[in-house]
Amino acid sequence: MNKNTNYSVPGFLGSAVSAGLKKNGEKDLALIFSQRPAIATGVFTTNTVKAAPVILTQKNIKRGFLRGIIINTGYANACTGEQGLKDALLTANLSAAQLEIKAEEMAVASTGVIGSYLPVDLIKSALPSLIKNLSPNGFYSVADAIRTTDSFPKISYSQGHTNGKKYSILGLAKGAGMIMPNMATMLSFVLTDINIDIESLLPIFRSAAENTFNRITVDGDTSTNDMVLIMANGFAGNKIPEGKELKEFESNLRETMGNLSYMIAKDGEGATKAIIIELNGATSQKEATIAARTVANSPLVKTAVFGQDPNWGRIMAALGRSGITMKESMVQIWIEGVKIVEGGLMVGKDEEIEAAERMKKKDITITINLNQGSCKERITTCDLTYDYIKINAGYRS
Repeated sequence: MNKNTNYSVPGFLGSAVSAGLKKNGEKDLALIFSQRPAIATGVFTTNTVKAAPVILTQKNIKRGFLRGIIINTGYANACTGEQGLKDALLTANLSAAQLEIKAEEMAVASTGVIGSYLPVDLIKSALPSLIKNLSPNGFYSVADAIRTTDSFPKISYSQGHTNGKKYSILGLAKGAGMIMPNMATMLSFVLTDINIDIESLLPIFRSAAENTFNRITVDGDTSTNDMVLIMANGFAGNKIPEGKELKEFESNLRETMGNLSYMIAKDGEGATKAIIIELNGATSQKEATIAARTVANSPLVKTAVFGQDPNWGRIMAALGRSGITMKESMVQIWIEGVKIVEGGLMVGKDEEIEAAERMKKKDITITINLNQGSCKERITTCDLTYDYIKINAGYRS
């Protein structure tokens, strides 16, 4: 992404500084601020081990609006007990006081090492600079600062019109490992100036999250800190959209979130290829999701893609252990449009050679037809490489 690209949404400000939370001295503390109260909602990890910032933000967002989000990297503030909750609350209180808003109008998000206590003193010392640097064009810095093992900042931007008024949608995200959101470590923040009520926003936002962030996986691990928040501040000045115009906003929102989720999967730790699993012909939507996710999470399938080996037996084995309704003799499999399995059997050596050649690409689609029903699913993942092991083996060192 071009660092000179300044994305902005009217009424929102962003900033980031180095508070000394990261060992390398890079920016590690970020702030998002709305110049007026913004309608807000979110989806959060379903992991029963929830980080302190998740617990606090879930509480604050129940009021239906926010003014700010403060995000730190380096420390997840998870598995930190009562002290962790106190530290999250203190972070919100300190930020709110300097922003001259109420503490319950703040969301707190954290990402990093689990089990370490948050160095609140470092955050407190950095807050004046963080607030002083707030800018309409500060969101690239925010996206950059919230990275941990991400190889690039993740930003998605779109615009639309409703009631003759232009609105913008800006999405920021981080995530590369511990990714299988189930609402990864994954954080995302979506900002829009559209005027909308919570009753309209809530269902379309949850549906968008379900069909984007909840349809990616890197390693099958659901984080303690997963959080996706949306804020809508109404600066566009439109009437609350209905019917066709609400559908158009939903489409733009889903596209923005879909772009972010694809970036996360493609940027999986150590990944060299993005993999799309298209599962067709399942007996139910639940079984379609289970089957596609089982294949997407299979280390053997993922390593085969890394090695550019059309080893379809690994796909068949993953389907067979997924627990879904299937008949081996009816399964068809394609890799990048080349049919390599028909009726559960290899099509031929020439087809495998062609598939292997096409697997040199950076984006690989594996299409499966169970021929058992009409339900389908699509999951995005990535290959599994030597570097994934290196990154995670040395994560705390």
